[in-house]
Amino acid sequence: MSKPTIKVLGRRNSANVQKVMWVLGELGLSYVREDVAGSFGFPEGYEEFNPNPVVPTIRDGELVLWESNACVRYLAREYGAGSLWPDDSKTLAIADQWMEWQRSDFSAGFFPMFMNMIRIPADQANPTAAERGIATCARVMTQLEAHLNDRDYVAGEALTIGDVPLGPMVYRYLAMEIERPDLPNVQAWYQRLTQRPAYQQHVMIPFGRNPAEWNIEEQKNAGIQ
Repeated sequence: MSKPTIKVLGRRNSANVQKVMWVLGELGLSYVREDVAGSFGFPEGYEEFNPNPVVPTIRDGELVLWESNACVRYLAREYGAGSLWPDDSKTLAIADQWMEWQRSDFSAGFFPMFMNMIRIPADQANPTAAERGIATCARVMTQLEAHLNDRDYVAGEALTIGDVPLGPMVYRYLAMEIERPDLPNVQAWYQRLTQRPAYQQHVMIPFGRNPAEWNIEEQKNAGIQ
């Protein structure tokens, strides 16, 4: 029985959309992606699928799902049992723990930094918030650095859902022109990710250095699957 084609609503340069696309690529699932949000806007009736004006939203048969980490968990559990979704409950628990860490600890620093340095025009940006974000990221990334001291991936020796939410954010974090602590274990983990074709295709997408470049790069990705 063939696997269904999964529909993804969301622009290609969204880090949250990239989580889902990376999972689809790793699992070899059939999909079609539609440009939504950002400079593409939202189609009429989008709120019928997702009550929030954010992406991604996915459709798998009759199931409509939003919240990116929930989408990652669903796809991995449904189609990646034994790989992205570990069979061992303890390994799965560690993977899930780091998904939560990404959502709370790392995101708390990353998004104020990224928005005020890349997305918001300079005359509207808050440099103080950006600097606080840089400091927060530096502090919490040392936690990931220590955790990766004796393992290749977040939950052990294989890629799991625990790596997926972090991957797009760390790609951006390491590419930005900011001060960072020395993170050899994180860098080694990142290099492992960059060798994966699905990560190359769906995550390693140029995002620019300011709002004007961001918009240019967003439009360059229109329609690319």
